[in-house]
Amino acid sequence: MRMTILQFQQLQCQQHFNGVFLSHSSLLHSSIPRISRPCTVMCSQSSPTRTQRIMESISVGTEAGGAGGSYSYTALKRLDQLWTNICSAETVTKPPQVVTSITGPFVHDDASGKSVENFDVIVCGGTLGIFIATALCAKGLKVGIVERNILKGREQEWNISRKEFLELVKVGILNEDNIEQAISAEFNPNRCGFEEKGEIWVKDILNIGISPAKLVEIMKERFRSLGGIIMEGYSVSSICVYDDSAVLQVSEEKILSSRLIIDAMGNFSPITRQIRNGRKPDGVCVVVGSCASGFTNNTTSDVIYSSATVQKIGQSEAQLFWEAFPAGSGPMDRTTYMFTYMDPQPGCPTLEDLLETYWELMPKYQGVSLDDLDFMRVVYGIFPTYRDSPLPAAFNRILQFGDASGIQSPVSFGGFGSLTRHLERLSSGIYEAIEGDFLDSSSLSLLNPYLPNLSASWLFQRAMSAKQQPDVSPSFINELLHANFQSMEKLGDPVLRPFLQDVIQFGPLVKTLGLVMLTKPLIIPSIFKQVGFPVLIDWSGHFFMLGHYTFLSSFVDPLIRSSINKFPSKSKFQWKRYLDAWKYGAGLDYRL
Repeated sequence: MRMTILQFQQLQCQQHFNGVFLSHSSLLHSSIPRISRPCTVMCSQSSPTRTQRIMESISVGTEAGGAGGSYSYTALKRLDQLWTNICSAETVTKPPQVVTSITGPFVHDDASGKSVENFDVIVCGGTLGIFIATALCAKGLKVGIVERNILKGREQEWNISRKEFLELVKVGILNEDNIEQAISAEFNPNRCGFEEKGEIWVKDILNIGISPAKLVEIMKERFRSLGGIIMEGYSVSSICVYDDSAVLQVSEEKILSSRLIIDAMGNFSPITRQIRNGRKPDGVCVVVGSCASGFTNNTTSDVIYSSATVQKIGQSEAQLFWEAFPAGSGPMDRTTYMFTYMDPQPGCPTLEDLLETYWELMPKYQGVSLDDLDFMRVVYGIFPTYRDSPLPAAFNRILQFGDASGIQSPVSFGGFGSLTRHLERLSSGIYEAIEGDFLDSSSLSLLNPYLPNLSASWLFQRAMSAKQQPDVSPSFINELLHANFQSMEKLGDPVLRPFLQDVIQFGPLVKTLGLVMLTKPLIIPSIFKQVGFPVLIDWSGHFFMLGHYTFLSSFVDPLIRSSINKFPSKSKFQWKRYLDAWKYGAGLDYRL
């Protein structure tokens, strides 16, 4: 229901700020303190922003953990404070030391009064961790999940292709009936367009909306039916790694001992922050948007769309992109996202700044007035990315998974698609590591190996990030993207479709770059100016390795695989991980 400004102000004087815990995902941060203060502070403001007015008009129920699980204005301000701190930090702030390595076996003091429960695997962070936990449980391991909040999926849908979603059936943790239960919307075709330079229409790309609330509930039932244990309301504060186990104390009375701990707590995991020693991200994708009812033209989606050149927001310049998808909650319900890529530097716009820009630009983009929309949710997030991803294991018996490992593309702000693609590889590798007791950091690092196609994606994020350079046209990014997409369309589905699903392959990349250089040679100097020589030199190394991994996976893999079962157990484990790295690092796991 829409409300007048007077009603907004009256509502503000009636409400109180209630701290909402921001969980473990890219959107969220577990160390931000809860806030509780009376609304008189807000009522003293003479002119609340449009973002505040809209967000406080929306009824916010119980918020979920995981990416996009929080929708309140209070949570937005907390995340904005975190984002500002990241941007303004000039020196590295050493994070709390969560993990401690101790030489020798774990010996429990029976007189301590604390109970010890033993597991093969403990997964910390359940929103995406439930998938790897269920896959391992299905292999016969005793698995527990530790989740700070109630384990539930968010209301805002995940968008993915059916092909990617069916990977969960292939792994064996869902059946096709479960898939249909979780799908809330399906739509085609899907558009890519850049500043009125032309549009490309494709089908079956991010064309289904999945209800995380339904999917996580299905996964919880499946996990428990396999004997899995979910422990809700417990925080990860300290982990002691012994020679024979990793021990997590979750309360004054309860200790969990496990052969392996999987960190699925996202980019802002306290373990990941300790490993990275508080280092500032190399890049960030910042996302804002909303889900609203009132869209009459609501049968197609936008995978990526740009309606303008680089523009000034606050003290920074930004190239804004859009995504839009029909929502499953109703035929006139639609989600629109506005996102941009940035270097986290002082002066970067806040999430609220971007939302204010979003309210100004979205009506023209979607051809609808804000007055004709009923807003159900406002969504927002920051997705930090690091060049040295995936993150190798830094401790024995602890492995990063999902967003915590940095396995998602630096161009994408969704980790669910990468999770489905890598779940079979990771679940099999983790199971073999536990069975063979290959749980030292060197062995576990083979499960998060160097992937040249992921590292090569860095050039695309740099090219799509606005730079304050007078000799680069404000329309350069749109021109470059249009040239690339136009070339990929000419080259056909084998080139275009993998790229749209965050998979970089050597052959398609060579063809695309070659065609762009032939058809748009004058754009090449601007590329050098935009991304800089150091980035291009670094990228050239990853490009070479992408070709090398393609050769290894295509021609050397069959020779080794035919005799791998004759190898000693440790060598067999290692070589299977090398073969996986070649295949996935070359993007050859992807099939049309």
